[in-house]
Amino acid sequence: MFKYIKNDLPASIVVFFVALPLCLGIALASGAPLFSGLIAGIIGGIVVGSLSGSNIGVSGPAAGLAAIVLTAIGALGGYQNFLVAVVIGGAIQLLLGFLRAGIIGYYFPSSVIKGMLTGIGIIIILKQIPHFFGMDEDPQGDFAFLQIDGENTLTELLKAINALISGNVSMGATIIAIIAMAILLLWSNVLSNKGKIFQLVQGPLVAVVVGIIFYVTTKGGSLGITDNHLVSVPVPEDFDSFLGQFSFPNFSAITRMDVWITGFTIAIVASLETLLCVEATDKLDPHKNVTPTNRELLAQGTGNIISGFIGGLPITQVIVRSSANIQSGGRTKMSAIIHGFFLLISVILIPKLLNMIPLSVLAAVLFIVGFKLAKPSTFKTMFSLGWKQWVPFIVTILGIVFIDLLWGIGLGLAVGIVVILIKSFQNSHFLHIEGEDVDDGKIKMTLAEEVTFFNKGAILKELDSLPHDSFLELDVRKTRYLDNDIIEILEDFAFKAKERNIDIRLVSERGIVENPHSYIEFFKLDKPKK
Repeated sequence: MFKYIKNDLPASIVVFFVALPLCLGIALASGAPLFSGLIAGIIGGIVVGSLSGSNIGVSGPAAGLAAIVLTAIGALGGYQNFLVAVVIGGAIQLLLGFLRAGIIGYYFPSSVIKGMLTGIGIIIILKQIPHFFGMDEDPQGDFAFLQIDGENTLTELLKAINALISGNVSMGATIIAIIAMAILLLWSNVLSNKGKIFQLVQGPLVAVVVGIIFYVTTKGGSLGITDNHLVSVPVPEDFDSFLGQFSFPNFSAITRMDVWITGFTIAIVASLETLLCVEATDKLDPHKNVTPTNRELLAQGTGNIISGFIGGLPITQVIVRSSANIQSGGRTKMSAIIHGFFLLISVILIPKLLNMIPLSVLAAVLFIVGFKLAKPSTFKTMFSLGWKQWVPFIVTILGIVFIDLLWGIGLGLAVGIVVILIKSFQNSHFLHIEGEDVDDGKIKMTLAEEVTFFNKGAILKELDSLPHDSFLELDVRKTRYLDNDIIEILEDFAFKAKERNIDIRLVSERGIVENPHSYIEFFKLDKPKK
């Protein structure tokens, strides 16, 4: 685990600076105590990171669950009742892991996974533009199109544009954001190749330090950054007040059906988000590690049980932190674990120092993350692969940007299924005329290797279009699976063929049968096995 510490330590610092505002922002968007987001981030890093089989995945509170959490806290009558549902959700995830349900993630098309990554990259960029100019007080990490104040992504951008035109922006936040962006680009494109010191000390750390120095030196001046555009970590007065930030489940509510329904909802949504993230991060991983998905469900379930017991939000593996980890050179799970310890130590020892970090600096860091997820070259590549890849890809992106993460994935998957049905319709059989003279009526139909009920429409259409007084040769030698629905279609066609004077020759591995009187009886004897 310590073999690649020179890679994992710098990566963990970057992930820490990305995770800190996201943990706080998601807690705020969820209507939960701010400290609950930090608890989830710490547990996601240390506990889930230790138990997970993923080398580069990072877990923590998920923006995709924020709406569910916000609704559930009110519906269940308080945060402590909600924590019972989080514990139940974790237990259900453990059960799913033992039942080996992790395979579900492999049934999502690659085009949808790539669309998810690109869509999240676009969302990151769009959401950070107002932060970059120091004019948006909404929480970071809110990946839904609609935000908690009734605004949406486009209206916030329009406000940012109007503010830029009118000059009504925070000049201090904007200047330090531009400086931070310059540092990040200089570090990644030039200095990282100049020596080991520039690989050990990462650009985001330098950008954050410069941001703190800028805030301190300009405080109270015309370029000063107001507190509402800084990181906001809860600051306890003493150890007792620190302990007082933890909440504990009210287990007297465990008999309530609505608590169990919420627990099931958390388990299903969190598991789905995690499995999709696992699939996505494995694709991003330059070393092509494969994450054991069932083990990941067990790790996430354990993390959610512990998080729920001590007052934390639900946890999933999350793509923003995971991609930041990959882009920063993380190699093993140590980067996720160390980032969890950084969160724990910082909220105990240096919360006041953390509260001097300008959000615009972190926006610059996330700009880089978002751009690497949504590179223009990705759009070009997917378009060149044809409409079967392009359409699900672009639908997933639009769904994520204009609705939310789960809707985008669901719409992309639905379109992907429609594409499969269309291609299945087209590929169910091959039909061509024998010989050069099309008037001699010799027609040959070769069924595909697997023919299912999806192909009923295509085969019916072709059989019904056969002319009277023709000859059909039906070749099933290549067919390894023939659905009973198709056999019934052939059985019905046998009667129609007699009425239309169509002769049929059935060619199979057993030989040739002229005008079979019963396809059902024939395939009972000779039905190809899958």
